[in-house]
Amino acid sequence: MTTDFALRSVHSSGGYRIGMISTYPPKLCGLATFAAALENALRQADNYVGIVEIQEGASTISLSGRFPQVVGQLVNGSPDSIRRAAATLSEYDVAIVQHEFGIFGGRDGSEALALIAEIRVPVIVVLHTVPVAPTPSQQFVLESLARLADRVIVMTEAAKARLLALFDVSAAKVATIAHGAIVPTDRQRHLETRPGERPRLLTWGLLGPGKGIEHVIDSLALLADIVPAPQYTVAGVTHPKVFERDGERYRQSLAQRAAYQRVSSSVAFDETYRDVASLTRFIAAADVVILPYDSRDQITSGVLVDAIAAGRPVIATAFPHAVEMLASGAGIVVPHGDPPALAAAIRTLLTTPGRLQRATLEAQRIAPSLSWSSIAQHYLAVVDDVLGSMAAVAS
Repeated sequence: MTTDFALRSVHSSGGYRIGMISTYPPKLCGLATFAAALENALRQADNYVGIVEIQEGASTISLSGRFPQVVGQLVNGSPDSIRRAAATLSEYDVAIVQHEFGIFGGRDGSEALALIAEIRVPVIVVLHTVPVAPTPSQQFVLESLARLADRVIVMTEAAKARLLALFDVSAAKVATIAHGAIVPTDRQRHLETRPGERPRLLTWGLLGPGKGIEHVIDSLALLADIVPAPQYTVAGVTHPKVFERDGERYRQSLAQRAAYQRVSSSVAFDETYRDVASLTRFIAAADVVILPYDSRDQITSGVLVDAIAAGRPVIATAFPHAVEMLASGAGIVVPHGDPPALAAAIRTLLTTPGRLQRATLEAQRIAPSLSWSSIAQHYLAVVDDVLGSMAAVAS
């Protein structure tokens, strides 16, 4: 993990009041999960965090009786709601804006600009996506966000390099702070597979086209000589938007592909709901995590971070975040859409003496730096820097 700000202790004497705007649970999306985890970690570090949750339309749910940290709602498309959300966030010491294209209203989320322009305290924008081929509208929105914000946070060095190369953004404003994760205890971590046990391969997350799971299924057909045969688990429900459009067509196509390749006995689909603690134990029980994504531009993967935080070696396609995170040996990067390369990587980890253990130990070495408690301290260092700079100017 990298950060452009050294940890400081200004906040330790009393804590900050931090406002954050984002989607938020029970909404099923990665941004909501991220916001909830960061909010919890900041709160555990003795800060007060109030959440303004983003709604697609007018909410019929009263704030009363919901999560006590949810202090307001932003209804996309409503100028009055934007002003109220900005006023709520302005009651805090600093506002953190979680940004993803399509989360805010307007073309490419342009309503975020109106929101930030109304906020009267320092604003930190967290960019979850930095497009490699932005449309003119995306270019305008992202550059305007960076101009209005006091600081901009990205989660990988690849994202920072892309941001500074493709967008007119001040480098002095940009900090790199990794995506956080739950780090399991030593007791929760999986021990090495015992002789005779089937090696456990795992892919998890919301399912839909582009996940590349079909390539892993094809690769298993090339590993028939490995005894005992690896067991590949595909965990997670179909993405809500994919389900709305296509139902379970993608999952069914994967089952049919496994049957065609004669590896059905080696592929399991698991739709079990797991809370964060259960999911952490589930990941830690795998031997190898496989991220076969088709995307070549993904600069932030929470699933990748969760896997490394759980001390699991990873086989991933060569998307930027994987190339960066696995460079020290915590896994293997393979070309996109290449089942033979996936099969070779699986074979290497499972059959080369010491190879799996070395990758596992490297993942476990990296893991503590990815804990949400560590990530929260880096966010607080940015808050320190922003408020300290403002105080210096005011004096």
